[in-house]
Amino acid sequence: MKYRKFREIEVSEIGLGTWQLGSADWGEISDEDAFKILNSFVNAGGNFIDTADVYGMGISESIIGRFLKTTDKTLYVATKLGRRGDEGNGWPQNFSYDVMKKHVESSLKNLDVPSLFLEQLHCIPQEELASGKVFDHLRRLKEEKLIQNWGVSVETAEEALLCLEQEGLASLQIIFNIFRQHYAEEFFAKAKEKNVALIVRVPLASGLLSGKYNESSKFEANDHRSYNANGEAFNVGETFSGIEFQTGVQLAQKIAAMLPDERTAQWALRWILDHPEVTTVIPGATKISQVENNVASSELPSLSPEIHDSLKDLYQKDILNLIRGRF
Repeated sequence: MKYRKFREIEVSEIGLGTWQLGSADWGEISDEDAFKILNSFVNAGGNFIDTADVYGMGISESIIGRFLKTTDKTLYVATKLGRRGDEGNGWPQNFSYDVMKKHVESSLKNLDVPSLFLEQLHCIPQEELASGKVFDHLRRLKEEKLIQNWGVSVETAEEALLCLEQEGLASLQIIFNIFRQHYAEEFFAKAKEKNVALIVRVPLASGLLSGKYNESSKFEANDHRSYNANGEAFNVGETFSGIEFQTGVQLAQKIAAMLPDERTAQWALRWILDHPEVTTVIPGATKISQVENNVASSELPSLSPEIHDSLKDLYQKDILNLIRGRF
């Protein structure tokens, strides 16, 4: 495993996304299997774990909290707030200082830690970002030592550029993959200039870029790739990176043929890592084998300039105009 700078510390360039550990939107995962996934990741040198308070409404955070008690390794856990709708809250009430503090305290309890390494706004409305109040609340929570760093998970380049104007921003979490390439040209240089970490989510386009699906593939009813394939539940851009599934399968096959060998998922992650501004990539995993394959991408050599050029050309000609949702 290789590591990259997140401000003053070093984090594994392959992190672990844990939406799936909430057993709410990716099918069911037992606590035993969740611990095996976490153990495999940490034993492979991984030290950056991303979660959110709404992943199973605290289940993912709580599993990670229990796991932290079983290891002496130094791990950096990032969580998110802003999308809860319980207890009469929800948008826009989620963005008052009092409610944000309450949600931070809930994450502290679930993770059983004295302060959060990284708290992120979880794809909240752009108008809330534009008002600036949420950033003042995060600065206050940091002053109160409830959080150590704060960042924002965004859906669009416009939102990313808006956040980059905020003093104290530690990180941006973004969708960036072979199906979503243009962000590199729009704000990567500015993020590097401001020493803002880039955390890449949906790196395999909800599995499409793994190369293991075909046009007849089906997903469980409680898997968001089934119930949000066309944006029925939330931003369609978050599932399959906004590409219609059948079309995405065909494009993924074209991409696989352009890569050095059949390790499609690993090369897709390597493509992301070839961008030096990226700090860490957070693919999820429901099996130990997936963790092992993801981590192995850290050891692959960089893709050739010719392959990068070919993938960029494919994106501009055949993919960019097919992206649906907010991006």
